[in-house]
Amino acid sequence: MPDHFIAFWNLENLFAPADFPRPEALARKIGRDLEGWDEALFRRKLAQLAAIIGQMNGGAGPDILGVCEVENEYVLTELTAVIEAACGRDYRVAHHDSELDRRGIDTAFIYDAAKFDAPPETLFSHFVLRRTGTRDIFQATFRSRAGNEMVILCNHWPSRSGGAAESAGFRATAGETLAYWHQRIRQEVGDDAAIIALGDFNDEPYDPSITFNALATRERGDVERARSAPRFFNMSWRYLTQRAIDNRGNERAIDGTLYFRGNGNVFDQILVSKPLLTGDGSFSAREETARIELIPEMISHRVSEGPIRFGLPRGEVEENVNPDGYSDHFPVSIVISEG
Repeated sequence: MPDHFIAFWNLENLFAPADFPRPEALARKIGRDLEGWDEALFRRKLAQLAAIIGQMNGGAGPDILGVCEVENEYVLTELTAVIEAACGRDYRVAHHDSELDRRGIDTAFIYDAAKFDAPPETLFSHFVLRRTGTRDIFQATFRSRAGNEMVILCNHWPSRSGGAAESAGFRATAGETLAYWHQRIRQEVGDDAAIIALGDFNDEPYDPSITFNALATRERGDVERARSAPRFFNMSWRYLTQRAIDNRGNERAIDGTLYFRGNGNVFDQILVSKPLLTGDGSFSAREETARIELIPEMISHRVSEGPIRFGLPRGEVEENVNPDGYSDHFPVSIVISEG
């Protein structure tokens, strides 16, 4: 029974260098943010990210990694090359350019081609629309070497800019979109479909967008008994708090996947469908393995902070970039057994 290590990480504004050729409209929108973002900083950012990714899964690297806040396929291809050098794996990219996000940032997957195929005809980008478009929900079907299929939906829901309450409707729409596709996939594939939804949801596991709109719960019985509409089981309840060693070798509690104004938020979550919870299909989720990936060098020793961020110049490289940083989010992961 092989195990598969599945992870997600918000890579915090992984843009190509400022002089990278872009559509004119996009260049106008993000040009100021990228002032000073040169080739050297881009390469340093790739190396920092790869250093963390390569330590996942006991140093073997992930089998499938969902990512968000990536500009395009070019940055993913460049990152993959650096990860391969660290892990010795044959990684591939599954990606679709977001057409509606105002900054042109996407969700995508990096996966080990020795373990999975992701046939192009199984890749879908689902629009999330509420007055204005936002980042797509990217769906991929991963086919194992045994021929079993697992559907994963990578999410990056609308931010809380303007206030959590004021922006809540946008995340509610994203949740409804996810719940709709959860049900549609089951109708197309069958009730035993292995479906994972992971990503940066910009809401907590207990917020209505997650529990009411996306139908994701911590209650196993609710998932197992659901009839009219399928529910997800939310694995993130297992890692609301973890103990970790920080970048100065001290033990401390981590109570979020990112920190804002000194408070931990669990925005990065992993949701699984009923068959993954009950083991009724070809794959089963090992609930006890769901965790925040807490690599010591990326954990700030300051209690009010979590991950050490890399940043983005926004015109002032010295003030806004830490070349020894990584991302403003921690990765999250789970192990899925097959067979």
